[in-house]
Amino acid sequence: MKIGASEHQLEVTTPTDREIVMTRVFDAPRELVFDAFTKPEIVKRWLLAPEGWSLAVCDIDLRVGGAFRYVWRNGADGQEFVVSGVYTEITRPARVVHTEQFDDPACPGESLETWTFDERDGVTTFTMTLLYDSVEACNRALESGMEQGNAACYDRLAALLA
Repeated sequence: MKIGASEHQLEVTTPTDREIVMTRVFDAPRELVFDAFTKPEIVKRWLLAPEGWSLAVCDIDLRVGGAFRYVWRNGADGQEFVVSGVYTEITRPARVVHTEQFDDPACPGESLETWTFDERDGVTTFTMTLLYDSVEACNRALESGMEQGNAACYDRLAALLA
């Protein structure tokens, strides 16, 4: 299935019952795309939530053993949505591996997320592989609307990189 409104649409596949793979092409060198995913000042400009929400906290300690923490906040009622994890592998500018956990009882468990950045002729293919600890967690993620949310964020990033 492919989702997205731009020339390079988000492609989402499920190679196993516990994995989701998302692939998106960006018209930019991988160094720039890598930075856009790992530097807080850039992440804050494109990793946005639905209308009425803001990325209130964007902490990234990009080193093996370092952690990240994102907090989205609803301006209307102050509700928060938090995701965090620990970096286990970093090979700049080609690959990042980290754990990921949500502070939401509806999203229990931890997943392993792998990002790869492959460049050809100044165009970068970004691939994110999410490995969930259970089939149920993977299914919840697929049903959450993550495809549409990621597609919208990646479209914003593509515009920012242009």
